[in-house]
Amino acid sequence: MRPLAIVASLAGFAVLLSPFGARAQTATTSAQVGAVLELYTSQACSSCPAADAILGRLAKRDDLIAITLPVDYWDFFGWRDTLARPEFTERQKAYAKVLGDGMVSTPQAVINGLTEVNGSNEDKIERAIATTSAAFAASRVPVRLSIEADRLVVDIDPAPSGAVAREATVWLAAIASSVEVPITKGQNSGKTIVYSNVVRGLMPIGTWTGKAMAVQLDRHSFMHGSADRCAVFVQQGRGGPIIGAALLPRL
Repeated sequence: MRPLAIVASLAGFAVLLSPFGARAQTATTSAQVGAVLELYTSQACSSCPAADAILGRLAKRDDLIAITLPVDYWDFFGWRDTLARPEFTERQKAYAKVLGDGMVSTPQAVINGLTEVNGSNEDKIERAIATTSAAFAASRVPVRLSIEADRLVVDIDPAPSGAVAREATVWLAAIASSVEVPITKGQNSGKTIVYSNVVRGLMPIGTWTGKAMAVQLDRHSFMHGSADRCAVFVQQGRGGPIIGAALLPRL
């Protein structure tokens, strides 16, 4: 029994708000990461394969979460992206309004929700990670993921002592660790590209208000057929800064 717990139903999963976080865990996340990198890319973009390869290398690092979000606005260039989702395009547009001039392009890397650079320039990506790491660390709220039986448990700590907490959306990404795509038409015709940490589904699962929070989900309610891992991001505003994140490498 968990004293003082408040349980609410939310679209098929349970949300628990409680000061108590201890529970038996069968699979857990690793240590807190230092950065979140989102790559917006397209199979129909001739400039994107180089960025996809960079993302693949960065995805192997333990100190950051690097994910691929394929967009759909290049589909008219002779090849329809087999992994693209319109909600990824909308997410990139939200970033464009906050971080840029409202225009979107590929490949684009967004780091910690704080800055954006050309996704095919590894040096700029590394510099962006370095320049945003202090702000990310200062505002970071620890997030932990675990599997209990057939349920995913998301634990989010309260705001640091003395910090002014702003509401933030808790996002869940179902991720395929590797997807190989042979492309037969368009600007990348004849290439077979391996995409790493491809987001196959992205959904809000709650609102963090500065208090300790736990969310429990039946894994079948959110897992895409090709997904084998998941990540959770705590993000302020629409296209705003990410203040917490965790990756569960195996489901």
